Amino acid sequence: MADESWRLPNSVQQLASTVQEPPSRYLLREEEPLGRNLAGTEMPEPIPMIDLGLLSASNDADEAAKLRSALLTWGFFQVSNHGMEASLMDFVMTASRDFFLLPLEEKRKYSNLIDGKHFQMEGYGNDQVKTPNQRLDWSDRLHLKVEPEDERNLDHWPIRPESFRDVLHEYTLKSKRIKDDILRAMARLLEIDEDCLVNQFSDKALTYARFNYYPPCPRPDLVLGIKPHSDVFALTVLLMDKDVQGLQVLRDGTWYNVPTVSNYTLLINVGVTMEIMTNGVFRGPVHRVVTNAEKERISVAVFYGMDPEKEIGPIADMLNEEQPARYRKMKNKDFLVAHYEHFTRGERVVDSLKI
Repeated sequence: MADESWRLPNSVQQLASTVQEPPSRYLLREEEPLGRNLAGTEMPEPIPMIDLGLLSASNDADEAAKLRSALLTWGFFQVSNHGMEASLMDFVMTASRDFFLLPLEEKRKYSNLIDGKHFQMEGYGNDQVKTPNQRLDWSDRLHLKVEPEDERNLDHWPIRPESFRDVLHEYTLKSKRIKDDILRAMARLLEIDEDCLVNQFSDKALTYARFNYYPPCPRPDLVLGIKPHSDVFALTVLLMDKDVQGLQVLRDGTWYNVPTVSNYTLLINVGVTMEIMTNGVFRGPVHRVVTNAEKERISVAVFYGMDPEKEIGPIADMLNEEQPARYRKMKNKDFLVAHYEHFTRGERVVDSLKI
């Protein structure tokens, strides 16, 4: 029987504590299209900051203009005055760190490998390894479906730390309200019905929470925490590490370092599902995560997607004779499968749907 041990990557957290040099499967290669220079460039202007309370309550013209500029230039922005308590955000980060500090055997109770070898999306571990020569990312993650609520698989939800489940449930509820406020603001910018984008998300729409752990890496000049990609879902709400930088975004061929955020702001970015829905008006930015030689880094992303059975494509309100559809339609569950095939190769699936 052929050796397929390459399909089962090690815990990177455990690996980081035992090696002086990263194994070759983690090292960047000369032929990678987006280059090996991981230092990044400082952003030419601060991350756009949107006062979501002001924007939602009065559709303030200045806030709306900042949001439009952010969506058309970067594809991401910060939100303040969003209604989520600072204490809850702290609890989420503390629970995340406490989980990753558990012994490996405890974390493996929530493994994303069935019978220790068959990959599934949910659970603790690493992203799927499709080929023996696939370059691996220097990170571990816990990936959980949080909506629809009746489809949660609590077998994958940690019971340690004890607060984890309650904190994640509360965070999910508050994050959803933020998502809806942002979607309504985006709809107003597009001059379509205010609830048009919100209504694309049925009670079967998928929401995932992903807890990312990036251990210190002895070669941050040669190893990525997460490979370049665009998020596949419609919108991402990201709770970033306040102390350790690592996120980079690609714009006009240059990788820019996204600075750490403070004062309990959240980072929002557009995914490629939204890019398709808006017929390319709002694009999902390509981004990656670099590593740090001395410090660990943690982030928590909530991804908002569609009903797996829904056909995604440009919404009707965005189309006319002058602006025909730029993307072909595809059932969402097939789109997700295609995305993960492209993701392992560092490619954007949305580009394959362009007409």
